[in-house]
Amino acid sequence: MPDLPDPTTAHPGASQPPPPQNPFAAPPTQRLRVVVADDNPVVRAGLTALLSGRADIEVVAEAADGRQAYEAAHQHRPDVVLLDVRMPGVDGISALPYLVRIAPVLMLTYSRESEIVQEALRRGAGGYLVHGEFTADQLVDAVRDIREGRPHFTPTAAGALLTQLRQSQAPASPSLPEGLGESTSATAYGISNSGHSHTPPQQRSWTGNLPTRPIGGGSVSSENLSQVQPDVAQSSSGWTSGRPAAPDRSRFQLSTREAEIMDLIASGMNNQQIAATCFISEKTVKNHINRIFAKLHSTSRSEAAAKWIGTAPDAHRGLG
Repeated sequence: MPDLPDPTTAHPGASQPPPPQNPFAAPPTQRLRVVVADDNPVVRAGLTALLSGRADIEVVAEAADGRQAYEAAHQHRPDVVLLDVRMPGVDGISALPYLVRIAPVLMLTYSRESEIVQEALRRGAGGYLVHGEFTADQLVDAVRDIREGRPHFTPTAAGALLTQLRQSQAPASPSLPEGLGESTSATAYGISNSGHSHTPPQQRSWTGNLPTRPIGGGSVSSENLSQVQPDVAQSSSGWTSGRPAAPDRSRFQLSTREAEIMDLIASGMNNQQIAATCFISEKTVKNHINRIFAKLHSTSRSEAAAKWIGTAPDAHRGLG
């Protein structure tokens, strides 16, 4: 009888059979797709670089206002939308009810007023982070958790929630700054409620005055864009009647970046945290702080913060 070939030895030139598939192997992990909406190009670039540096996250689009955020979300169908509050054209509060029907929304903003926090949550936001109150890793964790329906709040936002719970006699809908969240801000740009798939539980209980009728079949036209230029409030002072006037910070003559850093100093952040939040080096932070102290005639962080927030004895007087 002739010798039979060893079945364990491949015949020369014969193709190898594919390796057996493991039926219990986990499927390839899909990357978490994010849209970043903020009118500050530096903030957008920093957030995109931070999130894109993670293996499981991909920034699929950036937007400079609520209209662009809606268009990007409608086109890319992301897993999460990062949304600023104050933006030109369509602000974040106006666009929020439309965006949450497409994907979970995480507010990422400098706006820390309790009325804004409460209204954002009422309109469907899944979380609220205030710049200066979180680290880079905490932001990444929040983005991952928002996708799974787990909310995230920084201390200021959590405090606003506590205030709302404790005010049992509070009105059903707190007043907002003039022009912020008005129906015309969104509808003038053709943002529509139709054709969306994601409807969070928070959105079902919202009773705001934004229309539910589709506008222009969900398309955005140049005619609509030219009809209305919403007047979006850009200042946090004077939002609610009866509140004391904010200190006149213009007298300090800080640049936009210096004012941003001074806000972070007043919130209690150290130089390392400020550098991470602003996406700059600690050396640059120190240089900014030296110029800030000179302009505020201050020798310490506490003294500068007191003048900045209006609690110093000379906060409402000239610098002399």
